[in-house]
Amino acid sequence: MLNIKRIFLIKKSTFLFVFLVALSITNQAQSKFQFFGPNQKEQSVRFKLINNLIVIPVEVNGKPLSFILDTGVDKTILFNLSQNDSIGLNNVKRINLQGLGDGESLEALLSRGNTMKIRNYVSSNQDIYVILKDKFDVSGRMGVTIHGIIGHRILKNAIVEVNYSTKRLTFYNPKMFKYKKCKKCEVFPLQFYRNKPYINAKVQLDTIGNTLTDVKLLIDTGGSSAVWLFENTKEVIKTPNKFFKDVLGEGLSGTIYGNRSRIKNITFGRFEIDNPTVSFLDSTSTYYARQFKERNGSIGGNILKRFKLWIDYPKKQITLKKNGSFKGGFDYNMSGIDVVYAGKILVREKDATKFSDSYTSGGGSGATKTNTISLVSSYTYRFKPSYKIRHVLKGSPGNEAGLLPDDVIIRINGFRAHELTLTELLSKFQAGNNRKIRMFIERKGVPMKFEFRLKKYI
Repeated sequence: MLNIKRIFLIKKSTFLFVFLVALSITNQAQSKFQFFGPNQKEQSVRFKLINNLIVIPVEVNGKPLSFILDTGVDKTILFNLSQNDSIGLNNVKRINLQGLGDGESLEALLSRGNTMKIRNYVSSNQDIYVILKDKFDVSGRMGVTIHGIIGHRILKNAIVEVNYSTKRLTFYNPKMFKYKKCKKCEVFPLQFYRNKPYINAKVQLDTIGNTLTDVKLLIDTGGSSAVWLFENTKEVIKTPNKFFKDVLGEGLSGTIYGNRSRIKNITFGRFEIDNPTVSFLDSTSTYYARQFKERNGSIGGNILKRFKLWIDYPKKQITLKKNGSFKGGFDYNMSGIDVVYAGKILVREKDATKFSDSYTSGGGSGATKTNTISLVSSYTYRFKPSYKIRHVLKGSPGNEAGLLPDDVIIRINGFRAHELTLTELLSKFQAGNNRKIRMFIERKGVPMKFEFRLKKYI
């Protein structure tokens, strides 16, 4: 028997989910992912980029599901299975996942011997942890259905090319893969701790001087923020004077808050990125993540998406090549409002019937114009997405305007909320300092109107 105590970190948009798994299981070998066919060199798949996170299709025992590709986890986790997701899981036993602090434990399943595949990249003997009740509401925060996360298991036996520009993920057979010469590329060694990859970087924390501080950061494709830094892991790593409190995560014991700020730059070899946003987390919020004493923080999707990546676990290295997004800015939510997907609502929409008459007009031979008249003949009811406020930060523009948690958003700046994706809606809160936001909401069935202006803190 092997006693395992493992931290899973699930980070989305501006939030962090943390829970501790403490259980005893038999140490059984799992088959590795392999290419179907001895001569197959590669397998590619398109992905969706949502909130800087990579969402890929993965079949589990023949059932197509959506997973976040997360280099920050070494286990495969399912946490959002509905009645429509009829999936057969093999060799199941019940376990408990113990949360941080005084939070109650989560009932979960450990399933062995499952077949997972991404097209022709397949493994026939995989362990899956299944959370029976998704308290973290990952799909709500992403705006689309997300069934789980997967990381080390599909990365460890391949060279994985991540092309954020074309939204394509390619798995290469390391026995047949040869790197092409690339003058604009740079190769960095990876250090692994508990099957998670770390890279060395430099950060300039002082906005006045030019001092660079060496840091070791987790490469975290499952985190959508730019940079996290853990306070006091080095003497100089502290929240700058200019910052604001923000929602950084959800744990079993409640909401996790932290300080959001900016630093002068972060540097990887020849690549220097200016003025990234940084979340500073204290020792309480990051107690378990600090078990690797050399770790100073993480880099997430808002940095990684600026590169084309070749993640090479077999050689313990990563290759970076900057893409067209490299010089892009780092926006953030200036409203203080945390919005989540709230399920489908029935919306009445007009169906227009068009008629063309025989009247033509024009000044000369061959110059004609056909008039078209649109008449509303009926209404159709369709299910559309709805969004609600999850948190409102104290002292923020949204808070001072009077908005409250559970307010359902009906319209924002002239747009009907159900016509927007969650990403499009959230972008309204990043539109610029002093930008006016007009919102119609519904509070316990009562329609209300609010106005406020975005406030630039950093």
